[in-house]
Amino acid sequence: MAVPHATDVRNHWYWRPGWGIGSRFYTWHITFDGQPEVEELADQYRSLLSSQPSLDVIPNQWLHLTMQGIGFVQDVAIDDVDAIVAAAKNRCARLAPFKLTIGTPHIDPESIQIAVDPVEPVRQLRAAIRAAIADVWGQDRVPEPAEPYNPHLSLAYTNTDGPAAPLIEALSSAPNLSAHAMINSCQLIVLNRDEGMYVWEPYATIDLGS
Repeated sequence: MAVPHATDVRNHWYWRPGWGIGSRFYTWHITFDGQPEVEELADQYRSLLSSQPSLDVIPNQWLHLTMQGIGFVQDVAIDDVDAIVAAAKNRCARLAPFKLTIGTPHIDPESIQIAVDPVEPVRQLRAAIRAAIADVWGQDRVPEPAEPYNPHLSLAYTNTDGPAAPLIEALSSAPNLSAHAMINSCQLIVLNRDEGMYVWEPYATIDLGS
C-alpha cells in the first residue's frame, strides 16, 4: 500500500541534541555499495529532484537504510564498541541474507523516502543488533526506542520549511520504478553531518549467514 505524502515539509538540518560541527556518531546502517539497481533507481529520481531548491539529494555513495545508533564517539569506550561488534558478528551469523524491493517514494516531513519490502528481515537484523548491544551493556542501556521503526531508503533531505506540493508534483512525473538489493551484510559506521549531508567512515562490516 502506498505511503501517503506529507502536506508540509520542514528543514531536516536543525541541530539535534548532542550534534554540531565535529560531532561523530557510531551507528549501524545497511549501505548500498555494489547494488547497481539501487544506484540506477536513485539516478533516475535524482534527475527529477535535483531542480528542487528545497531538497538536498543524496549522492549514491551515501545511500543508506538507518538501523540502530550506539552513541557519540566521545561517549563510548572503544572496548565497548569492539565488544558490540563481536556480539553482532555472532548473532548476525545466524541470519540469512535477504532481498529487498525498493519501489515508490513518498514525501516525509523531512525527507523523501522509499519504503522497502519485505520489512521483517530488516526488523530481525535490527533486533539482532539491539540484542548485541544488550549483550554488552544490558537491556536497559540499549539506546533508541525499539518502536516506532519504519525501514526505508532515503533519496533526499528537505532544507527549508514549506508546502510539500511542489515535491509531490515533481514525483508525479516519475515513471513506475523499482529496484532489488541483496543484503548480505550491515555496517557499523562513524557518522557526521559537518557538510550538510550524512557521510561516514566505515568501522566494521558484519556478514549475514557466515
